Amino acid sequence: MKARIDVMLKTGVLDPQGAAVQHALGALGFEGVNEVRQGKVIMLDLADGTSEETIKDMCEKLLANTVIESYRIEIL
Repeated sequence: MKARIDVMLKTGVLDPQGAAVQHALGALGFEGVNEVRQGKVIMLDLADGTSEETIKDMCEKLLANTVIESYRIEIL
């Protein structure tokens, strides 16, 4: 089974990478980009029957810093 984990900085947490991308887009002539938030996607190839609770535990312990990041699990 496969799972996709989307990890993003929580609202209100400074995102310097997102700000750099926003600035670069403006420098390239792309107008109207009000904000960019950059995150990460983690793809897991798991043994069949791995519970969503186990995947959540992985996120809480390693894949996301839950103090400043939120995450979303999608079973594919």
